[in-house]
Amino acid sequence: MKNFLKQVLATIVGLIIFGAIAGVMGVVSIIGMIASGEATQKVSDNSVMVLNLSGVIEEQGQENILGQLTGNTVNNLGLDNILSAIKKAKNNDNIKGIYIEAGVLQTGYATMQEIRNALLDFKKSGKWIVAYADSYSQGTYYIATAADKIFINPKGMIDWHGLGSQPQFYKDLMAKFGVRYQVVKVGTYKSFTETYTEDKMSDANRTQVSAFINGTWNNVRKAVAESRKINPDSLNAYADRLIIFEPTENLLKYKMVDGLIYSDQVKNEVKKLLKIEKDRSINQIGLAEMANIKGGKSTGDQIAVYYAYGSIVQAGGASLFSQGHSIVGPDVCKDLEDLMNDDNVKAVVIRVNSGGGDAYASEQIWHQVAELKKKKPVVISMGDYAASGAYYMSCPANWIVAQPNTLTGSIGIFAAIPDMSGLITQKLGVKFDEVKTNRNSTFGNVMARPFNDEELSYLQGYVNRGYQLFRQRVADGRHQKTSDIEKIAQGRVWLGSDALKIKLVDQLGGLDDAVAKAASLAKLTDYHTKNYPAAPSWTDQFLASVGRKSYLDEQLRLTLGDLYEPFMMLKSMNEREVLQARIPFVLNIK
Repeated sequence: MKNFLKQVLATIVGLIIFGAIAGVMGVVSIIGMIASGEATQKVSDNSVMVLNLSGVIEEQGQENILGQLTGNTVNNLGLDNILSAIKKAKNNDNIKGIYIEAGVLQTGYATMQEIRNALLDFKKSGKWIVAYADSYSQGTYYIATAADKIFINPKGMIDWHGLGSQPQFYKDLMAKFGVRYQVVKVGTYKSFTETYTEDKMSDANRTQVSAFINGTWNNVRKAVAESRKINPDSLNAYADRLIIFEPTENLLKYKMVDGLIYSDQVKNEVKKLLKIEKDRSINQIGLAEMANIKGGKSTGDQIAVYYAYGSIVQAGGASLFSQGHSIVGPDVCKDLEDLMNDDNVKAVVIRVNSGGGDAYASEQIWHQVAELKKKKPVVISMGDYAASGAYYMSCPANWIVAQPNTLTGSIGIFAAIPDMSGLITQKLGVKFDEVKTNRNSTFGNVMARPFNDEELSYLQGYVNRGYQLFRQRVADGRHQKTSDIEKIAQGRVWLGSDALKIKLVDQLGGLDDAVAKAASLAKLTDYHTKNYPAAPSWTDQFLASVGRKSYLDEQLRLTLGDLYEPFMMLKSMNEREVLQARIPFVLNIK
């Protein structure tokens, strides 16, 4: 009887294991079929490229195979894919125009500027652009003004309000838990630590924030005014009185749109431009399909475009709550070393979009960029942010290109260490005793006690040396005196257009401008680009998802909303290196 039961149980277990394996293999097979369907596509004559501007834009895009299987509808767009698609559409004779379907974008104004400029370049081909939205956010409207015609739902709105910044401060919140931060820093404008130690903006921080939000707004307002033939002062007046709450008909009167129509009626406008009958369907092609269309050169010398975006960290690795892409120091250094030793690569463009991070990691990447520069030209292309540690790693390059709306600079260092002794010893009642051989043998236990004056003086000296090194790296890279760098350092953040005036960057422009400069420096006439690091394959995506705890992170993001980023900032504070070269990850610009 026992043997019989053993055999039955063994059979059941075997069937379960077989079913599990078969299920996994089935999923893998389905994914494989999806992936294999990514064959080169042909574009039908008289087609329209559809550009859906809603969701989150990151520097590099990847097709979410698992999302297709699970029904995940989060729209994660890659800037590289958007720019590539627009360029392909410009050069493809079968594509007659672009239809922009506007929504709400989560990205910075430099990225929006990059997309808008690509659309303006597209129009040089003589092709048309039409934009439509039920309602426009300010950012998507800014991009949409590159279109020949802008339409809106008869009951729609344009959120046109200007720019504002509302930093958040957690000193009093932390105090309720018995936690305070001890800060040592260099840089009058190094405002990151104010989040933990103050309850309002310092005068210096207010000055720099006012400078970059007013500068960005002026850039946006000027671009919209030129495209729509509207007086810039009128655009300010519209923002002041919140035209989002005015009747939609007023938008037509203000020349902000060209027509009030419903979404189904837009098709007729597109058909007129395509010169086809109303009863015929429109040949549409989206970003995913555009990725599988041949376009661009693959011959000639190679220029590598290396993407470095996210917070700069010394060590990567998954955690319970992941926070997106990171610039992992050792990984980036290894990648740049490989590009340095690759004889097929004649020049390197590093696309940087980061508010900085660990100072030590930034120094290591600085070194590798400097080594790379010895063998081949290096050009930096700055995205929304290239500040603090991100500027640190960029400064040794041959040439730096930034968008007018890029935030850069922030040459400064700080250390912010939480003193948790109030929470641990007073509120929770944990007691500490000690035995030591030397005066500072127990240095660094933030749960037991705060730092004393002597310890803080050691930390300040450490931070001072880090700042002096940072300043010297910039002076050497920009071929200036340290005294001149000091005048524009002190942790101050600069708008790209202002950074050009003070020689922190060499040129205003986008990624294409950076590539063209790299080709010029390398004396290349016949060349193509290749992106690094390579996007993960469908198998990598599948394997990486096994055991990943991203569900909790997604739910937390949905629950906390605007408070998610501040929470993650606080959560990750103890995971960072002591020395930090960063700006606030969330500038809270609205």
